[in-house]
Order: sequence, then C-alpha cells, then structure tokens
Amino acid sequence: MLPREDFIFTIGYNGPIAVIDKQARKKYGKLSTKELAEKGLFRAAYSSALYSGNADECKFVGDYFKTLGGNPTARDSADKSADKSVDKSADKSENLSDAELSALSRLFGVLLVDVKRTMIL
Repeated sequence: MLPREDFIFTIGYNGPIAVIDKQARKKYGKLSTKELAEKGLFRAAYSSALYSGNADECKFVGDYFKTLGGNPTARDSADKSADKSVDKSADKSENLSDAELSALSRLFGVLLVDVKRTMIL
C-alpha cells in the first residue's frame, strides 16, 4: 500500500504505477483531512478520509462538500460530525448515506488500490 501522502495526491495510474503530484504532496501532504477540506482540496480530503478507513471522516468531507451550495444546515452538520462529543441519536437525515459515499468515490475517482510503485511528476 502507498504511504498516505502518496495516496491522497495520486493523479492517475500508468499500469501498475501510481502517478503522484509532487508539488501538491510537498505543499499539502501533512495536512489533516479536515484541513484539506477547509482549503477546498476535496479530492485530497476524500482520499485522506478513505485511506484512514474512518467513516466519520468520509462523512465529514461529504457534509463539508455539501456546504458549497450555501446550505447552512449542511455546514452545521459538517461541524457536528467533526465534533466527537455530538450525540449519536441526533437527526441522521443530515448525514451521508452509503449511496452518497459511493457517489463521492465516483465523483472524485478515488478507490483504494494496492500499488507498490510510484512515478512522481
């Protein structure tokens, strides 16, 4: 498996080789999922969340992405999903469903792939 920084800045594949964006990795590679989303790097943020395997991070990215439409309810939901002390019995209609998470994977073109070699551009 690729290191986190390589995975989140993979821009494509050349056969069994992952092609990495060197400049973006150098500039943003150490940022957390939340920081990437706040900078508008949604593909990298979703990749980071997917790599972590944490469903809450994936939902946070999706909820934060929804705020692009100016929906204050979605923004509040994104803020709550980042807060670990939020009551789990809260209204779940604001959270992303599994279908929406799958749609985000298709939208950003991000899937976990086992690649051993990289090409850095």
